[in-house]
Amino acid sequence: MAAGELVAGFASPSLSPLTAVGGAVIDAVPPGVKDWAISVFGTSDKAALLVGMALVIAALAALAGVLEHRRRFAGAAVMGVFGLAGVAAVLTRSQMTPMSLLPPLLAAGTAVALLRVLVRRLRASYEAMSGHATASQQAAAGDAMPDPTAVRSRRSFFQVLGVTATASAAGGVVAGIWRGASMAVSEARARITLPSAASPANPVPADAESGVAGTPPLVTPNRDFYRIDTALSVPAVNPDTWVLKVTGMVAREVQLSFADLMAKPLTERHITIACVSNGVGGDLIGNARWLGWPVRELLALAVPQPGADMVLSRSADGWTAGTPLDVLTDNRDAMLAVGMNGEPLPLEHGFPVRLVVPGLYGYVSATKWVTELKVTRFADDTGYWTPRGWSERGPIKTSSRIDVPRSGRPVNAGTVVFAGVAWAQHTGIRKVELRLNRGPWREAGLATGISTDTWYQWKLAVDLTPGQYEVQVRATNLAGESQDETARPPAPDGATGFHTIRVDVKS
Repeated sequence: MAAGELVAGFASPSLSPLTAVGGAVIDAVPPGVKDWAISVFGTSDKAALLVGMALVIAALAALAGVLEHRRRFAGAAVMGVFGLAGVAAVLTRSQMTPMSLLPPLLAAGTAVALLRVLVRRLRASYEAMSGHATASQQAAAGDAMPDPTAVRSRRSFFQVLGVTATASAAGGVVAGIWRGASMAVSEARARITLPSAASPANPVPADAESGVAGTPPLVTPNRDFYRIDTALSVPAVNPDTWVLKVTGMVAREVQLSFADLMAKPLTERHITIACVSNGVGGDLIGNARWLGWPVRELLALAVPQPGADMVLSRSADGWTAGTPLDVLTDNRDAMLAVGMNGEPLPLEHGFPVRLVVPGLYGYVSATKWVTELKVTRFADDTGYWTPRGWSERGPIKTSSRIDVPRSGRPVNAGTVVFAGVAWAQHTGIRKVELRLNRGPWREAGLATGISTDTWYQWKLAVDLTPGQYEVQVRATNLAGESQDETARPPAPDGATGFHTIRVDVKS
């Protein structure tokens, strides 16, 4: 695998055997398994998948070794099937090129060669040790010295095994560094200077933060921003060659280069985005200051035809999202984002260009590494997740979360401050309320929001005596709609229910 990944770094930088197989696995798993993985591993779901793949590869390697030792070419056949599986996975990826087929074939060939060498050494070791055992039985005193040939044969086997393992580990590290750097893309990003916004973001109100320790920052730092997508490795998209195409049901097709986009009058806005897999009280949500060009202006150049009601956006890695056309052409700040919190988009968050759409879950809107906008109809096209059981349109639900104190953490009797965030993107929050032990609702103090497209912070001080408390929170949006109390899982269109914590108040 190390050999395959290293060769892929030169021959197929955007696609390797490991990422191809991993991508195929991600595509194949049912939505319920995806939800389980995110609920258990959170944003470490891809690392967990890689660890799982490594364990499967190790098990296959062990099986191949046993089979090859017992019957010649049996283990090599396992390695051959493994290589063909890699080739098949590569053929399913949108980044596939003829050169992408070379790394899995080379990986399989290298595996077969190493397997043959190791099995020969192992057999030689067994034969030498068997001969030494016969000589020992013939020794009347029973104190025969170990046969040097047997010792050398055994040592030779473990030396080759150790060198192979060390080389694989070193190769994996080198491959990771090579591919993780995304070659020239990271350097190209470092050279980019973002232009000033023609329409700057409004200043953050002085009273927009609750000031309660433990509450998440009002603007999420890039390094802490959640990442949920299907890309096992970050696509390497060079801004110098990036092109966005507007196709489909339009009067004229439009192409936009990165230089063209950077020359447009850009808009800067604070926008909170969320993943549909975010459970009640979850952290798959973040607020950032985005810089980009309004999508409606690009679509206006293409002139969508009558009857179109959806835009199918496509990522460089083939992922797609179906977004309602009216959402991309109304007055909201849906944008082709090039900046995040004052710097070019991080590679893992969609560099060079991604979509940001207020009011919709990311699976129907937040396409990273975007390369195409196809104007179409919901009746004719579907995004990646819709055939897998998720709803078509994905509007974000009004919700709220308790961040302070943490559930199950003891607090001292007296005045206890509860604090957290609430959101109803593109609608705004009117009020947040808390209740203890299913008692009456108490209205919390609501900080001033940056805008209706961002989350709001809130806090409430309550005098508590020693005991156990169940604490729940609910939000009401500016349209007068309170969040749904019914507990539902994320699938098919977002989780509902009141975030509930348990607090142990000590005397």
